[in-house]
Amino acid sequence: MPLRSPEQFLASLRDGRRVVYRGQAVPDVTAHPHLGRGARHVAVDFRLAHEQPANPLLVDRDEHGHAASRYFTIPAGAPDLLRRRDLIEHVTREARSFVPLIKEIGTDAFFALMIVAARMDRALGTAYRERVRACFDRCRDGDLAMAVAQTDAKGDRSRRPSEQARPDVYVHRVRETPGGIVVRGAKAHTTNAVFANEILVVPTRAMTQADAEYAVAVAVPANAPGLTLVASPRGFSATSEFDNPLSSRYSLTESLTIFDDVFVPWERVFLCGEWQYAGALARTFVEFHRFTAVSYKTPLIELLLGAAALIADYHGMAAAAHARDKLARLIMYLQTTRGLTTAAASECRAAEGIAVPNVLLTNAAKYQFARGYHDAVRDVQDLAGGLVVTGPAAEDWEAPDIRALIEPYLGGREGTSAEDRLRVMNLIRDLAASDLGGYLEVLAIHAEGSLETQKLTVLADCDLEPLKRAAARAAGVAGPP
Repeated sequence: MPLRSPEQFLASLRDGRRVVYRGQAVPDVTAHPHLGRGARHVAVDFRLAHEQPANPLLVDRDEHGHAASRYFTIPAGAPDLLRRRDLIEHVTREARSFVPLIKEIGTDAFFALMIVAARMDRALGTAYRERVRACFDRCRDGDLAMAVAQTDAKGDRSRRPSEQARPDVYVHRVRETPGGIVVRGAKAHTTNAVFANEILVVPTRAMTQADAEYAVAVAVPANAPGLTLVASPRGFSATSEFDNPLSSRYSLTESLTIFDDVFVPWERVFLCGEWQYAGALARTFVEFHRFTAVSYKTPLIELLLGAAALIADYHGMAAAAHARDKLARLIMYLQTTRGLTTAAASECRAAEGIAVPNVLLTNAAKYQFARGYHDAVRDVQDLAGGLVVTGPAAEDWEAPDIRALIEPYLGGREGTSAEDRLRVMNLIRDLAASDLGGYLEVLAIHAEGSLETQKLTVLADCDLEPLKRAAARAAGVAGPP
């Protein structure tokens, strides 16, 4: 079938899925005042491809010559990874720095599943890769939206999945039937699952033999019986476009994704008790997903930098030494993050015929972004000034007598209007001092893995022995015992 239009995508979400928002069941996410905004936002992927079917950045051809979203292009080398990075950046910019995450994460998971399934099939005689590829082809050919449920609720983090007092805090297999398996448990922070057609479930960690029932990877439709999506309202509660130009119009939605004895047919099961491969699948997924993450972070840094430079102009202090110092730091933050992403793609490795971004460089890029985000926000806040949080509200500006009273005091450099300056202030507040701003700051630290996970990954992936031997030679010593 051809690529879907935004209207076709939105219509596909009216399928009887069980979504809960602020304690109330939502019969139609597209018609809901908050969730509908998010559904229209993530439809940008479909709109751009539908409007520009000849744009090779957006649309590729599958092995049969049929048009397909470029997200589904299996990367064969560095050029494909760089095009994928450029695609993610482009769509994120079109969405005002809010990545849709409706095909990006799903294809990350498919690439990882293909790699690990091929290894399982060779070692164990399974036939998982054929199942993965069939599901991938169905999602690609149907132009489906996908979400990935990876992070389990986890419970007591000092205990393994099989040691938990409440066994359902990790998603697990509860029984098998001739036709498939039944799964139960919960995944947290599932991005945009309420707008997905398919939800891919992958492990969150390495398992032991005792955890075998928790070593599951499956694909389920978003309207599967027993599946409940409890949507979070955090970060995007604003309604005034004047006060909150971003969070009133664009939205991402996380959910607690609860599997209450959900039946999964065998053709949708990609890991079922093979505990030795749970950790490999979790790691391989994040190798792709962190590359996706740093790809969509750069447009956000660009927006912060652009807003900072613009407000410095409006204040009449763009030439001031302290302003130039802050702008220089923001520029280097942007270029370092993007440069590491470019290097990660350029120095990729091959696994089962699929190009995998360089693990060390990808994690260095993600750490660089996360570690520097709060500093970047501080510099933008410092340049903007206190009016970011003390400025008048939309209702004040829209009341003619109040506006006439306050407008003379809100101007900046000669030639700039008070309204323009206030609108830029409101953009900065939305990015750096609203509930969206708080959401973004926590997201910077914890999305796609915390700072500690990036450090652990680079320590595990970097071979220090040759470096120690070189240092020993330089020092004239034998080296470590």
